[in-house]
Amino acid sequence: MSTKRILSTRKLVLAAMFIALGLILPFLTQIPSLGNRFLPMHLPILVAGFVCGWPLGLLIGFITPLFRSLLFGMPPMFPTAVAMSFELAAFGLLTGLFYRLLPKKIPFIYVTLILAMVLGRVVWGMVSLVLYGIAGNPFTWQIFMTSAFVNAIPGIILQLILVPLLVKAFEKARLIETKSNLKYSTRPKEL
Repeated sequence: MSTKRILSTRKLVLAAMFIALGLILPFLTQIPSLGNRFLPMHLPILVAGFVCGWPLGLLIGFITPLFRSLLFGMPPMFPTAVAMSFELAAFGLLTGLFYRLLPKKIPFIYVTLILAMVLGRVVWGMVSLVLYGIAGNPFTWQIFMTSAFVNAIPGIILQLILVPLLVKAFEKARLIETKSNLKYSTRPKEL
């Protein structure tokens, strides 16, 4: 089997794992009024962009909230799951892109993560503005800041701690495709 085919299969298996985590993790944080503050669905999507790359990261991010809404009724499809699907798609896209494009200096994982988190929330705000407008509900600057940043502080802190650790673990396990680990073949050496 070629190295490229093995990497593609590995990425698909990892993508399925990240989707499954996005569906399951919210069950672990169902403490009333605290669950959504930990942003449990965001964690696997942010890591998926790093590990699987931007195309799969975008897809994983877009479909996970929609699947969760269809399967479990949470988050509600309109406007929450739809707005989240765009936000998480941006997370997966941006972490995958920035991880590969930014110079590999010491804090580049944090720079990648913070840029993706901020820009993803901006995408969520723009989509929410449109969706709430369609529904005839106001979506103000205060609602955006409170929902995207103030109420999300526990989740943001958790993301800033866990995502870099997980990315480093995936790098160490050579599960992230980089130029340095492409030279390693998964085929056994010939005797």
